[in-house]
Amino acid sequence: MSKRVIKVKEEYQGLRLDLFLLENYYTNQSRSYVQHAIKDGFVTVNDQKVKTGYTLKTDDFIQIEEIEAKELDLKAVDLNLDIVYEDDDLLVINKPQGMVVHPASSYHEPTLVHGLLHQVDELSSINGIIRPGIVHRIDKDTSGLLVVAKNDTAHQSLSSDLALHEIEREYIALVYGDFTETEGTITAPIQRHPKNRLKMAVISGGKKAITHFKVLERYGKYTLVSCKLETGRTHQIRVHMAYINHPVVGDPIYGPKEVVGSTGQFLHAQKLSFMHPTKKEQMTFTAELPQVFTDFITELKKDSVS
Repeated sequence: MSKRVIKVKEEYQGLRLDLFLLENYYTNQSRSYVQHAIKDGFVTVNDQKVKTGYTLKTDDFIQIEEIEAKELDLKAVDLNLDIVYEDDDLLVINKPQGMVVHPASSYHEPTLVHGLLHQVDELSSINGIIRPGIVHRIDKDTSGLLVVAKNDTAHQSLSSDLALHEIEREYIALVYGDFTETEGTITAPIQRHPKNRLKMAVISGGKKAITHFKVLERYGKYTLVSCKLETGRTHQIRVHMAYINHPVVGDPIYGPKEVVGSTGQFLHAQKLSFMHPTKKEQMTFTAELPQVFTDFITELKKDSVS
């Protein structure tokens, strides 16, 4: 068991401890999970056990006990992952729609990580036992490319490039409505929704988020767009497109209540470009749209012509 220590900056003074942790540490957990961690003593402030609603002060020291999952919690599962590229340092995976990237306390089905353990002999250890090799994620119901590190040196290099926005990620999305413009940039800060912790939202004071979009094809009530991420916030494209009143088709969280399709949002990580950590060569990969995506577009084209 290791311990993480966070010093509270002035900007967070007056914020509840549980909300601070949701925004800055337990970003993939529920508020209930965080509150239990505080109540059970896994989170302390200035070496003291506090209540979940403790009001933070500037220069407080938050101590978090990091509990690693046991080795036996993760078993290799043959998921026949689509490995687009592999060498001694990394691999690029084309993740299918419906697959979660790594396990969590609230999700126990086979994940991408389970599949990696079956197909790959070595993975970086930086993110611990439950997230070996995982440099970045894409949502469960988003398909497409992501890079996985096979050793810690490659992981550190890729993570640094990601933080500096030097890894190019381009998505294809089918969204509602037609556009008056052919391209544009959405600059709107994102943070977790104050009432619905499963959602993110555009909120003043949130984390900087920038998405560049370009119209590819128009189908009357629907539009196919490409989206380039300048930042990588949780659900960024889904939140930003909904923010400009063009939610992603099939999105059950940010789109209309009546969901189109049955397999999740029509969002695909089509292109991934980065500097190889050891070869120092620019690597670019693309992945074709999944069949369910192309089939739906084919139907839209027929409808728009008739």
